[in-house]
Amino acid sequence: MTLSPNSVNFDSDRYTETVNALRTSSFGHIEMPFHQHMKCQLVMPLTGFVRCRIAGAIWMVPANCAVWIPSQVLHSNHISLSSDVCILFVDPDIPGIPDKSCTLSISPLLRELIISLASKKQDYASDDATVRLTQVLIDELICMPKEHFDFPIPAETRLNKIAHLLLANPGDRKTVGEWASLFAMSERTFSRLVKQEVGMTFGRWRGQLHLVMALQKLSSNESVQRISEDLGYESVSAFITFFKKTLGRPPKQYMRQSV
Repeated sequence: MTLSPNSVNFDSDRYTETVNALRTSSFGHIEMPFHQHMKCQLVMPLTGFVRCRIAGAIWMVPANCAVWIPSQVLHSNHISLSSDVCILFVDPDIPGIPDKSCTLSISPLLRELIISLASKKQDYASDDATVRLTQVLIDELICMPKEHFDFPIPAETRLNKIAHLLLANPGDRKTVGEWASLFAMSERTFSRLVKQEVGMTFGRWRGQLHLVMALQKLSSNESVQRISEDLGYESVSAFITFFKKTLGRPPKQYMRQSV
């Protein structure tokens, strides 16, 4: 693992400024263990991808998006090979910022504002021009639309085990009935439990994992055919149909417009 020099020993909570930013690059996969900050955090990959574990879910952060982590929420980050990432730290008392973890679409303006802030001294004075930059940045941040790029991992023992089995083998195509039988439940009981614990049907829940994994693999330049095979789809066209139905565009078009 190699990090850029400006990322070493960066402690956001020692800064009194309302907003701070850090830009870091890696030449290997980076695993940041569970930690928390007083400030809220926005993790925005410029290239590559970031996968975060936050509050019982895995969040995928492809290019042109960012994951928002509220103040004092435990989280861990996995940064992919050869990634360029900006991390924004925001005072939790700012009105209008999200109060829950989420994925945000990032406008070109906000992206450039964050990159610009990361290039500046982080202990800027209250009358510095950087303050005006951060004011525009915050105004733009609170307007960003939310996306749903998370895979919930339930605390309930049986569903937790299923979640980790699916993570280990996302191409597993067991039916609802087969999963229910594996855990000695009726199909109806299993379906009700999934809806109760994750707020969606089993098919939608597994689909969320496929979306997370597909975005990760697309960000790593894997082929659509390989991805469809890894996720257990009968054909490339079936995977493309799923992706387009979920995100509104076919995979290659979605990634082109996300750069």
